[in-house]
Amino acid sequence: MPESAEEVYARVSAAGGRLSTPPITEWPTFPWEVEDGALVAKRLASPEAEQPREGEGDRPCPVCKPPTGVIWEDETWRVKTHPRGQSGLPLVLLLEAHEHIDYHELDDDQAADLGRISVRLARIVESLPEIVRCHVHRFGDGCSHVHVWFTARTAGLLSTRGSYAMEWDEIIPPGPEDVWKADLAAVARKLATHRGRALV
Repeated sequence: MPESAEEVYARVSAAGGRLSTPPITEWPTFPWEVEDGALVAKRLASPEAEQPREGEGDRPCPVCKPPTGVIWEDETWRVKTHPRGQSGLPLVLLLEAHEHIDYHELDDDQAADLGRISVRLARIVESLPEIVRCHVHRFGDGCSHVHVWFTARTAGLLSTRGSYAMEWDEIIPPGPEDVWKADLAAVARKLATHRGRALV
């Protein structure tokens, strides 16, 4: 069972309360900087040529490598853990196609299948105790292989609401590993009741 908001808060407070800043502040896409002691938006960079994403041209695709952290799969799709493994939010999962195909290249049947599995996965994650929301998002700028992110939000942990959930995932230290593994197994088992097989 995922940690409650009170358990996460107690664990973070015991570590000093204020957590270290993750490396996202060094990313070129990080939109803020400090100027004269105030937090301000960076200046918008001038236009430049798009660079090939991973999996395009001669750039290797990291998703096509032998996958790690896979908790469920069927003949077309797999669900796996965050590339870093356990992270700050209760669960961060990726739904990926086995085939090297980009999001916009899915045919109607594949797209319908992606929708069904996405909804099932979100329902399953939100059915876990202490989880109030499962955010579903897709970013396509880094890699040309279809992958969709699913992030669980702890009920009552209001700081982690909305679009900054992924930043909080970088900031909050991971919880107990045995709890995380039990939650992964629960999600995989429930997905496998519809189709595919659980791998944890």
